[in-house]
Amino acid sequence: MKFRTVRRHLREGFKNIARNGWMTVASVGAVTTTLILVGAFLALMLNLNQMADNIEEDVEINALLELTLEEDQITTIGDEIKQINGVDSVVFSSKDEQLSELVDSMGEEGKSWQLFEQDNPLNHVYIIKTKDPQDTIKVADKISDLQGVQEVNYGQGVVERLFEFNKYARTIGVVLIVGLVFTAIFLISNTIKITIMARSREIGIMKLVGATNGFIRWPFFIEGLLLGILGSVVPIAAILGGYYYLENNISERINYSFVELLPFNPFAWQLSLIILGIGALIGVWGSVMSVRKFLKV
Repeated sequence: MKFRTVRRHLREGFKNIARNGWMTVASVGAVTTTLILVGAFLALMLNLNQMADNIEEDVEINALLELTLEEDQITTIGDEIKQINGVDSVVFSSKDEQLSELVDSMGEEGKSWQLFEQDNPLNHVYIIKTKDPQDTIKVADKISDLQGVQEVNYGQGVVERLFEFNKYARTIGVVLIVGLVFTAIFLISNTIKITIMARSREIGIMKLVGATNGFIRWPFFIEGLLLGILGSVVPIAAILGGYYYLENNISERINYSFVELLPFNPFAWQLSLIILGIGALIGVWGSVMSVRKFLKV
């Protein structure tokens, strides 16, 4: 395509934005309203996904060793655990360390456990984390089969339900976002179609004098792109402003370690690009689909 033709398409696209007046405002408003919903839900889902990841990463396996094991046997079990496929880290915690943690965790009531310092009834423990939290159950089963391992704890029952819930939550989130985007495309295409209908006669004349479909379509393509970008500005500003406020005023008051918002930077840039891209896609797709029926003369 020649530069002169490209310049003409750009000029016509910008002219159409200004020429349509209130219809341009209506189209941009429709994009803005839709993208505020899409952007807010996207920010929510990304943070919920981060929280789910944090919870899953906190899942660990505690392998309690038999009380009668010698030191070399304990070391051998540790080496065997490290060789299991999917294991990320293995930390040994002696029974004295376990007793100290128990005493500290129970506060004043824990002092009664100090009586067992000379005859500690607790087990030595290996604390294991997997590379993929989803492998926790499989790795725990393999560890429980090792000779010298008395018991394996990883939150049986709760962990399975947690992984199942996170899987469904992520799937539902993706489906809802995709649904919102397609709804937005439908709404915007209908809004843009009204503006194009007013120029159907113009399109028909251009077709009759020999203009190609591409020559006619490009200005509308650019117009839709501009409508999508303009409609993205307010949602980006509103969502990032609200997110900045939440991160600086709300997150500090939450005492749960897994409830942690994604850092404003680079999340702000990433979310802005996503919203801008969705806006541009909606505008372009809406224009292209709307003008297509008028090209059949």
